[in-house]
Amino acid sequence: MAIANKTVLITGSNRGIGRALVEEALKRGAKRVYAGARNAIRHPDKRVTPVTLDVTSASQIQQAAAEIDTLDVLINNAGIAIYDDLSNFEVIEQQGAIVNNLSLVALAALPIIPAYSISKAAALNMTQSMRAILAGQGVMVHAVMLGPIDTDMNRGFEIPKASPESAAAGIFDGMESGEEEIFPDPVSQSIAEAWRTGAAKALERQFAAFVQAPAENPV
Repeated sequence: MAIANKTVLITGSNRGIGRALVEEALKRGAKRVYAGARNAIRHPDKRVTPVTLDVTSASQIQQAAAEIDTLDVLINNAGIAIYDDLSNFEVIEQQGAIVNNLSLVALAALPIIPAYSISKAAALNMTQSMRAILAGQGVMVHAVMLGPIDTDMNRGFEIPKASPESAAAGIFDGMESGEEEIFPDPVSQSIAEAWRTGAAKALERQFAAFVQAPAENPV
């Protein structure tokens, strides 16, 4: 999917990767960018529509869904919104895409941030479920496996970090080339091939087949 002339919703758009994603979407010719944040941002580009959206608030999620009648791309940057029925995602058009910003800690826990690691591992599992469930509706679901990015959250880590701008460009590049898992920075790219050809990815594909044709003897 190309971003040109598409409508995009980006959560957590007030800083870091979220803000960089807004700018990158505009650069690639997005028709409309809904910039979701707890405190809605103001942007000089008229294509940007601020949306007050705390992804931990069910009422704000419902309000945003009611206000946005047509959407091509949803980028869950701030967090993952839990929906009661993942197959009933009417705000996404038939050829839409969902992009969930995750982390390499979804694949292996970083013991100094166990709660964050656990949440990202759960979000990866949910992303895989959404991918299988929504595939029949023509909706592509991407998981972004972010490595260390130079944001406020990573300020205390004295390690090499990619810029938010380069990560945003890598995310859209991966989405436009149809990658299910997007590895947008040098650290994450170092394991990309191993993930795509590994046993875990093969098992995901095997399990996804149950959605299309449930097995008589499920695992």
